[in-house]
Parts: sequence; structure tokens; C-alpha cells
Amino acid sequence: MRFSREIPVVEEFDLVVCGGGPAGVPAALAARRSGLKVLLVEQFGQLGGAGTSGGVSHLLGGRTTDNRYWCVAGIFKEVVDDLAGRGGALHPLNIEPEKFSPHGWTGVQSSLTYGVPFEPAHMAALLDEKMLEAEVDLLYFTSVVDVECDGKRISHLILHNKSGLQAVPTRAVVDATGDADVAARSGCEVVKGRPEDGLMTPATLMFHVDGVDQDALRDEIYRTESNRFRELVQKLRATGEWTFPYDIFISVQLTEKGTLMINTTRLVDVDGTDGWSLSLGMMRGRREVEELFALMQRHFPGFEKARIKMVAPMLGVRETRRIVADYVYSVEDLVGARDFEDTIGFSGYGWDLPDPKRPSYQPMHNDKDAPRMKRNYTPIPYRVMVPRPVENLICPGRSISVERDVLGPLREQAPCYAMGQAAGQAAVQVVGEGIGFGEVDTERLHQELRVAGAVVDWHE
Repeated sequence: MRFSREIPVVEEFDLVVCGGGPAGVPAALAARRSGLKVLLVEQFGQLGGAGTSGGVSHLLGGRTTDNRYWCVAGIFKEVVDDLAGRGGALHPLNIEPEKFSPHGWTGVQSSLTYGVPFEPAHMAALLDEKMLEAEVDLLYFTSVVDVECDGKRISHLILHNKSGLQAVPTRAVVDATGDADVAARSGCEVVKGRPEDGLMTPATLMFHVDGVDQDALRDEIYRTESNRFRELVQKLRATGEWTFPYDIFISVQLTEKGTLMINTTRLVDVDGTDGWSLSLGMMRGRREVEELFALMQRHFPGFEKARIKMVAPMLGVRETRRIVADYVYSVEDLVGARDFEDTIGFSGYGWDLPDPKRPSYQPMHNDKDAPRMKRNYTPIPYRVMVPRPVENLICPGRSISVERDVLGPLREQAPCYAMGQAAGQAAVQVVGEGIGFGEVDTERLHQELRVAGAVVDWHE
């Protein structure tokens, strides 16, 4: 059927940022602090995206695995410093190295050890404050449902919220949805999932627990030196109690001892771009959380008297659409330690993209002939954020133009902050000079990011 409506055209903005997660937040702040009139649109009632609404309350990829360097600074470091300063996060510089770190139960040289565990409510409040201070216009409970294009440029975004449908004129757009929603709806070239079958890595429904006897948990891990309780899981599988398709148990201590994020469920066959699939995934996820938590209380040391503190109101989706830019970042580029003249940031994270059907199997880790990284950081070139053919659109975050396995180190929240800040800063040139994102002077962008404290030149 054809659907036609007369809808109001509202106030014009220089830049509309779609999505208030770890890419959208810095994009909005960078652009507004540089003088643009910015609207930030978020589908939930708080900023932070996967970290707050998704319960992934552990910022990864911002430090090198030896904790010597920031891979991401700028707005990311500002948020970390401010949040830690008010007691809402653990600062990575204050995390002590341990044989089995409670922040992922991995060794000292790990991309999990020196992340930033934080409290979601404190993060959401801090991000609100930053938007108010910068005078970013912000619409919560709002979705981008369509676009209107004039040639190769987006002229209006069609939004929907309790006020109904409305058209927002804009000069530039940041698609920070994570799913390339705006890019797909404006006719940009996108791909999804594995090249051979389109399947995507499993999703997770995060939940937080408190009341954990973490000393008992720690003692058991040190006693057994178990790799995420694989042996216990196999024992429970043999008795028929463990019916899940994953083979490991992952817990991460947040800001307080005894409060842990459980990053264990792996929901296969979830398509984060399909409303029916997401709905079913949430229901499956909540059921698995209940079943898993019961097993934790019965069998996992330290969880006997624990309670569920929070179940995330949205799924943690690791992978959906990726744009196809003029350049596609390849695995060969990454393992060959290629440098880029248009680098706008770095990631300190490693390969992490579980097999779509075997949630505990990491092809880039477990395959004997899988390539190995030569460096403990990964550069991010500006060009991977620029879709085609729409000229006034940029896509920071996990929807960038990469070969699928390159998502592993680049999809984490810290590198998304780096990409988002660069995208928002690039919008200043796009709006001010009437050019496309593909025409941005990246050397000038580098200098502006340096002044803003971002890491665009490696330390060594």
C-alpha cells in the first residue's frame, strides 16, 4: 500500500545525530562545541546506548593491553575522568594488575583488564549534563523512520515520537544508529553478516547481579585456574542442566566489589535490523537469564545469595549492517600493521566476533591458521565512515566499511567514541563549506582533533 501524510516541517539544524550511544554522544558534543546547531535523536530515554540501555557497562578498547597508553582520549577520556571523579566508574589507571582480574577474569596483559567499569545510572546523568552544558538539542523516545533526499544529499529526516511524524531539515547527518539505518534508508550501499550466508554473530542480553561473595568466587578461580568455568559448564551439560549453546561463563566486576555484569548469554539467529527478531530475542533472553541465574545460585561459588539487580531493556547486538565505502578496511591491512594518513583514532581491543552458530568459538582466535595482530593497537582511518553515494552523511561506529572480522577490534565502545568525535568535528567542514564528508580535509581534521585532546598520532 502507499502511505501518504502531510507532516509538519520543524526547525532546521546544521547537523542531526541519529543515535545517542558511544558514537553519537561525542559526535553531538564535538559538533556543538565547534559552533554547529545540533539535534541529537535517541530512541530510548537515556544516552549511552549499549553501555547504559544495553547493560554493557564496561568501556573497552580505550587503553593498550599493558595499560601504558590511551588509545582513545578526547571526549572519551573526559567522560571517563569525570565519571570516575564522582564515583560512577573505576578509572583504568587505578586498576591493579592481577593474574585473574575480576574485570573479565583474565590475565594482566588483556584488553579486558584495563577497561572502564561504570554504573549506568551515573553515566546517563553525566551525559545529560554534558548535553545541557553544550546546549545540544536532544529528543528522547524518538526514532528516525525515513529520509528525504535532494539528489545525493539528505534534505530532511523523518522522525517519530509522541508528537507524531515530523520532518527535520538538516545540512548534514551523523548515522550513529550502529545499524546503518539512515544509510540504508537513504539508498547507500550496505552489507550484512557473513559474505557466504549473511549470518551474524550472536546477541547478548546483559544482566547485573549484586550480593555476590566475590572472595569465594575469586578463591575458586585461583584454585582451579579455570578458563571461564569451562569445566563446570561441561559437567552441568553432561547432567542435562546446562542446555545453552555456549560453553563459558563471563562475569565482570563493576564499580563495587560484589556487583557483577554477567556477559554470558549468547542468542543465535537474532537479526538486529528486524523488529520481529529483536522482540523474540528479548523474550528468549529474559527466559535464559532466569534459567542461567538459577544455575549460578546452585552451582557457581559466590552466587548463592546473589540477586538480580538489573536486566537490560535492550539486546546487546554486536553486528548488523556495514556500509560499503570507496575503501573497505581488510584483515590483511590490520595484520599487516598498515598505517593510514587519515587515521582519526585507535582501538586497544583484539579479535572478538564469535561464530554465528557456535557462540563460544572465536574463529580469529581458535582457528590454527588465523592471522595474528602485530601491534597492541589498531588505527582507524576516516575514510571507512563515509558511505556512498549520499554526500552529507557519515557513519561512525560498528557500521563502518570493513571486512567482517575487522569489526572485532573496532566495534567496542571506546573506538566508537573516537569515530564519533571525528565525525562530529568533520561535520564542521561539511556544513561550513557546503562540501561532502568525502571531501573533508583530513589534515585539518587531524589538527582540530589534536587540539581537542584526541589521539590521532601514536605515542611511539
